[in-house]
Amino acid sequence: MSAHFLLGGARSGKSALAQRLAEESALPVTVIVTGEPRDAEMAERIARHRRERPAHWRTVEAPFALADALRAHAAPGRFVLVDCLTLWLSNWLLACLDDTPRRGPEEFSAERAALLELVAAPPGPLVLVANEVGLGLVPETALGRRFRDEAGRLNQDVAARAAAVSFVAAGLPLRLK
Repeated sequence: MSAHFLLGGARSGKSALAQRLAEESALPVTVIVTGEPRDAEMAERIARHRRERPAHWRTVEAPFALADALRAHAAPGRFVLVDCLTLWLSNWLLACLDDTPRRGPEEFSAERAALLELVAAPPGPLVLVANEVGLGLVPETALGRRFRDEAGRLNQDVAARAAAVSFVAAGLPLRLK
């Protein structure tokens, strides 16, 4: 089995491409979502994504334990779509940096390593979606710069392990690997 990593900017069409790949697989589909509805706009965004997916697809929420969710749901006869790694990373950074941290850096490092192992050898067909955040201006804040840097490193590490990598812009995929 192999992993296909899709990355691109916001509203670039990467989630639509991931959905199309899932549909074309003709396999049962599990979508692992990582976003948390922290505000009304995010709640609406999550609801819109759910409406856009076929009703018979299974949706699993994994804002932190992504490797566990992959282990539980990935299999040779099931297509798994992860949307998205960038929100997953954001969840971890915010949880580790809270005034009263809910999670620790060691826990994040272990989860990240487990995820990368699964990308290198997924138990079934896997598509992962992430944002490319390093093409814009240098973020103004230390947290913004850290997020951009962590996202860039995560994207590089996932791309190195995935069998296929595509960059999506204006709804058009460019195969990188």
